[in-house]
Amino acid sequence: MPQSTSNILMIRPVNFQMNAETAVNNFFQKKLKLSSEEINTKAQNEFDNFVKVLRNSDINVYVYEDILENRTPDSIFPNNWVSFHHSGNVALYPMFAPNRRRERRMDLLESLEEEGFVFKEVYDYTRAEDEMVFLEGTGSIILDRENRKAYCALSPRANEELFIEFCEDFEYMPISFIANQTVNGDRLPIYHTNVMMCVGEKIAVVCFDSIDDKKHKQLVSESLLDDEKTIINITEDQMHKFAGNMLEVKSNSGKSYLVMSTTAYNALSTEQIEDIEKHLEILHSPIPTIETLGGGSARCMMAEIFNPKV
Repeated sequence: MPQSTSNILMIRPVNFQMNAETAVNNFFQKKLKLSSEEINTKAQNEFDNFVKVLRNSDINVYVYEDILENRTPDSIFPNNWVSFHHSGNVALYPMFAPNRRRERRMDLLESLEEEGFVFKEVYDYTRAEDEMVFLEGTGSIILDRENRKAYCALSPRANEELFIEFCEDFEYMPISFIANQTVNGDRLPIYHTNVMMCVGEKIAVVCFDSIDDKKHKQLVSESLLDDEKTIINITEDQMHKFAGNMLEVKSNSGKSYLVMSTTAYNALSTEQIEDIEKHLEILHSPIPTIETLGGGSARCMMAEIFNPKV
C-alpha cells in the first residue's frame, strides 16, 4: 500500500484571518498588523503560488473555493476535518473550535465523486463533539499507511480513546505519546502531531526535543527504526519554523517529493537537506502570512486523496 499519492485536495480561502477560537491552544499563531483585506489577498496569493508549484511538478491538485457565508477562517486547512483512504472509505473528524466545524462540506465529496473517486463508507466521528472530545484528522494522526501504524501526540485536540477507535476502524496500530513545546517558560502540549512529525516512505522528520518522556521517545524512535526509516531529527526551534510540517507526495509519473514551506526549508541545515535529498526531491513555496496567522503550514493545507479512481 503506497505511502503517498499524486491527488491532493486544497481549499482556496475567501476570508482568511487569525482564528481566535484556535489560538487558545495553538501557540504557533501570531498576529500581523494588516487589514482583513490585506491579509486575505496575501493568503490567496500564497495559496495560488503554492498550487502552481505542485501542479508544475505534475501533481493533481483539486482546488475548491471556500464559502464566504460559512465564516471559516481556517478553511485553508482541510486535512483536519477529512481523511481519504485506499479502501475507498472516508473519515470525518470532530473539531475543537466551533467555527471550524463549519468547514466540513459534503458537497466537496460529491464533487470529488464526479471527478471519478470512489467513496464507499463514511466513518463519522463528529458525534464526539457533543462530549467535548476531539481528533483533528491528519493534523492529530500521522499515518504510516505502508506499515499500518498511526502516530498521535495526545492533546486537547487529540483524544486517546477516539484515536484508538479510529485505528480499530481503519486497521492501524496506535502509537500515542505526549509532545510539548515551551510557552512562556511552561511545557504545554503541541496542538497537532503534524507540526512535530512527518513520516514518508523512507524518511521520518521528528522533533524528539518535544517528547519529554524517555519511554515515549524510545517508543517512537524504535518504531521508526523497525521500519527502516531514515530519521531527520529537528530541534524545537526548527519545529517552530514549521520544519516538521511536511508531506510526501508523488507526481503522476511516480516521482517522490517532500513538500514544505520556504520557512521550513530555510530552517533546515545543509546536512538535513542532503539526508532528505538522498531519498526524494524537496518542493517548497513561501506562505508566511498563512503560517503566521494560521499557525499551520504546507502539510496542513493538503488533504491527500487515496481513494480509488474510476
